[in-house]
Amino acid sequence: MRYLLFPVSILLYFFLAGCVAPTPQHPAYQFEPPSRQIDYLTDVEPILVKRCVVCHSCYNSPCQLKLSSWDGLERGASKESIYNGGRLKTMDPSRLLVDAHSEQEWRKKNFFSVLPEGEQSYDESAMYMLLEHKRVSPDVSGEYFPEASDLTCGESGTEIKKFLKKHPNRGMPFGFPPLKQEEFNTIAGWMIQGAHGPTAEQQEELKTISVKDQEMLNTWEDFLNNPAPKYRMTARYLYDHLFLAHITFETGSNEFFELVRSRTGSGEAIDIIATVRPYDDPGIETFYYRFRKIYSTIVHKTHMVFPLGKGQLSRINELFISPDWVEPPHIVSYNKTTSANPFETYEQIPIRSRYQWLLDNAHYTIMTFIRGPVCKGQIALNVINDHFWIMFLDPEYDLSVKHPGFIKLQSDNLRMPGENGSNNKLYKTLINNVHYKKATTYYKARQDFYAAIYPKGLGVEAIWKGNQPDDTPVLTVFRHFDSASVQKGVLGNLPNTLWVVDYPLFERIYYSLVAGFDVYGTAGHQLATRLYMDALRIEGESYFLDFLPEDLRRPMMSKWYTGINLEKTHYYPSPMPAATTFATVEPNREFIEKVVQDHIISKDIVFGLNYLEAGKSYPDIPTQYNSLDDIITGFIAVSAPGISFFRHVANHNANVAWIRITNVPERGDVVISSVIDRWHDNVRFLFREEHFLDPSKDRADFFPGFIGSYPNYFLIVDYNDLPDLFDILDTYDGSDALVKRLAKYGVNRADENFWEVYDWFQNAFTASDKKNSGLVDLNRYYYLAIE
Repeated sequence: MRYLLFPVSILLYFFLAGCVAPTPQHPAYQFEPPSRQIDYLTDVEPILVKRCVVCHSCYNSPCQLKLSSWDGLERGASKESIYNGGRLKTMDPSRLLVDAHSEQEWRKKNFFSVLPEGEQSYDESAMYMLLEHKRVSPDVSGEYFPEASDLTCGESGTEIKKFLKKHPNRGMPFGFPPLKQEEFNTIAGWMIQGAHGPTAEQQEELKTISVKDQEMLNTWEDFLNNPAPKYRMTARYLYDHLFLAHITFETGSNEFFELVRSRTGSGEAIDIIATVRPYDDPGIETFYYRFRKIYSTIVHKTHMVFPLGKGQLSRINELFISPDWVEPPHIVSYNKTTSANPFETYEQIPIRSRYQWLLDNAHYTIMTFIRGPVCKGQIALNVINDHFWIMFLDPEYDLSVKHPGFIKLQSDNLRMPGENGSNNKLYKTLINNVHYKKATTYYKARQDFYAAIYPKGLGVEAIWKGNQPDDTPVLTVFRHFDSASVQKGVLGNLPNTLWVVDYPLFERIYYSLVAGFDVYGTAGHQLATRLYMDALRIEGESYFLDFLPEDLRRPMMSKWYTGINLEKTHYYPSPMPAATTFATVEPNREFIEKVVQDHIISKDIVFGLNYLEAGKSYPDIPTQYNSLDDIITGFIAVSAPGISFFRHVANHNANVAWIRITNVPERGDVVISSVIDRWHDNVRFLFREEHFLDPSKDRADFFPGFIGSYPNYFLIVDYNDLPDLFDILDTYDGSDALVKRLAKYGVNRADENFWEVYDWFQNAFTASDKKNSGLVDLNRYYYLAIE
């Protein structure tokens, strides 16, 4: 039977359970009004960052209460949910610092204050009531889903009291231990003093830019705002792809910026042009590209770093400005339909230039697919497998580069759902999915075209090997049920599926999932995007299979889509033969090994400990642990599909665990990430995902350091306890005795020391990579509090 419902005792431990201290007793009421002046930036914000921003930081912030800056706290909360899967009309955008710029403007958009307002007493404010309730009712029990439909976004004290009466364990922090008394006193005291935000001087200080950053900022604004058509169209293309980026000028300041369109030029205050999509008509003939400093708390799930240093400027000049263009450079209008189609809008720019720039920045660009607004939630992410590797077609073999006329000929079939805006009708999308049909028509034409031009097939040489050692010619994608991450190289064991991406596929994935996706759009818009991605996924998988023997392509695709008639997937294997001679029954493994071991330039992309070569079995549990590799090998030894502990973890709320190994000789404390790869018979479903899972084939991979933005569980294991832990995992059968032994290693959300544990992991994550790290999100921490 697929997707067995295992006993609750099994699901409650390891990723799903932990050692829970007794519930703290009601503390004596100790709060007294403060005797000193409390400053928001110095005293209050650090508490909010450590205890509140971990859930309130993005589109999916409960009640849209975004606490990563004073702007969000002042804006307040809303009863309207952004991620509303059944929306029939578009929602008015509510992007902080974009769609409104003052408290009064946000009130007109139906946001309400969570702080004391007017004559209201501090203890009547929503923020105080929820924090105070948790302080006097600290019990953490039951289930906690921060995005659940029964949560309150109470605008009045009456609403909040009614909710808390019904749910007495739902104070804030939601589902975690209360603030410490000193932390509560600070915030409550600040409210008593009027809950004032930063002074005008402090706000200006936050926006101050270092001299070196300002110099690079000026250089880039001069470049992007050069009025010559070649520069204007280059700038437009770059903006389309960088509007989500956290930009660093690589000056060593560790400050980040966002690229925006403004009505005002350099040297003036930015007057942002708020459009839903980066390619939407700005509404005025003359506008400027500007860089705005990011002064809010950096959160990892949206922290997609892009370098705009001197090297990038030189490279863009080399790729876009120096070459002759296909047509004399000219300004293209912001026509609604053509702007959504980069193959028309930018046809004057050589495809080689565009594709090479995407390849140069492949990790960043794929990251925008994986961590952008589209990829929140199970419905958005069930379009991909839990684990796959991505390679890219070399520009020298990409026929869109060699024969751009083919792209012009297929322009109509390369149109995407974004051209319809955000108002797609649900029933029309279901009945007549025009863009899906166009995508499959292009796909078949492309397959035939490649067969005609390459009658002997394509070999390993047609895979992009990178131009520089730090390029990313191979990437790993992990899906963690309702979030995902992308890593450089070939991480994990051989995945079930692999992709090869060419220029037209790369660009269409980006424009459909990122540039053209509207998180505020209708259910029809979101469904059209989701179904279109079905077609693009088939393309990526097909282009990999095209390198394998012809007689194995269809059987392998059938294996990837178990239970589905391949005709319904519109799979169209290329008539092109394989150019590579294969010696084994696993040509997919042979091919990727040739790519990684013999072809790509980067020498730091190698198969790791999780990768089992053909015929190799899972390793034995080490008898001693003299290195980090020994420790990881221990975890791998007990993670074989079907026979290990991990077959019991059939719960989508347990996908990523961060494991702290303490007192490792000569290393101190180390962190290992565990990532569960859930087997899907196919990923062509929209709903009822559980019917397509097979827990007997689930497996886990283990990596030094940190994977993911949403850890589902923390574990702490002393180095000397590793043999005990591995023995438990190796012999685990769900018995009470093993459950009790396992319990001491997990850190449940109800643990009274949870915040200290979280602080350690967060500090270690930040120290591991100061440029790319950020605050992790606890919205997906395992939902069950165990008493």
